[in-house]
Amino acid sequence: MLLAIDVGNTRIKVAVFEKHTFLFQDVFLKEEAVKKTGNIFKNFPQITESVFSSVGKLDEELLALLQKTSKLNIISSESVFPFKNKYATPKTLGVDRMVLASGATLVYPKQNRLIIDAGTCITYDFVDEKDTYLGGAISPGLRLRYEALHNYTAKLPLLTLEQPQNFIGNSTRESIHSGVVNGIVNEIDGFINQYRQQYQDLTVILTGGDAEFLAKNIKNTIFANSNFLLESLNHIHHYTINND
Repeated sequence: MLLAIDVGNTRIKVAVFEKHTFLFQDVFLKEEAVKKTGNIFKNFPQITESVFSSVGKLDEELLALLQKTSKLNIISSESVFPFKNKYATPKTLGVDRMVLASGATLVYPKQNRLIIDAGTCITYDFVDEKDTYLGGAISPGLRLRYEALHNYTAKLPLLTLEQPQNFIGNSTRESIHSGVVNGIVNEIDGFINQYRQQYQDLTVILTGGDAEFLAKNIKNTIFANSNFLLESLNHIHHYTINND
């Protein structure tokens, strides 16, 4: 069995796989990492391998636990990936984006692939049909937009995510919901349309914590999979082991 761990900007996502079968998943805060991960090993004593990626500083205590209880594979910019990286500044490319690009390359072969990860930030990553990573875009996610409106204005309230009743907001609250939600939906549809104008055979994967909410609003045809990053970690783990 394999334990996959993704350390994001605010939360940690984990999953247990038997080859490519999802057995368990969880999401928790960083300060809970060691305790929660220890419990997973107790509940799944068959785990022998682990794969780990992090967008920030590595948690030494968590890494020590993983190394003690499993054969650990840390995915970093130095890992072997199934695509050619044409990013102008490859050392600055987040490992989470590289994992997603790897998953898309391995799961959807010989296609133009756009991966949209809707989390704290919204990242767009494009891998063409020749398995060349060309880049993408980064913009604020839903929560960041709500917080920015509150933090950088004098009177706008801090709201939590809600589906707007109409694209024309008839109150300040409804105007904020419309601006945030419809703004992101139109952004995503706009990006997809731009890519499709240049790349006809385009597969779009939407993932991240807000994927399920946004998928209901997006007009374009997409594959919505909120667990695609964890699944991609599983795929890249097997790829790196086989190509080490």
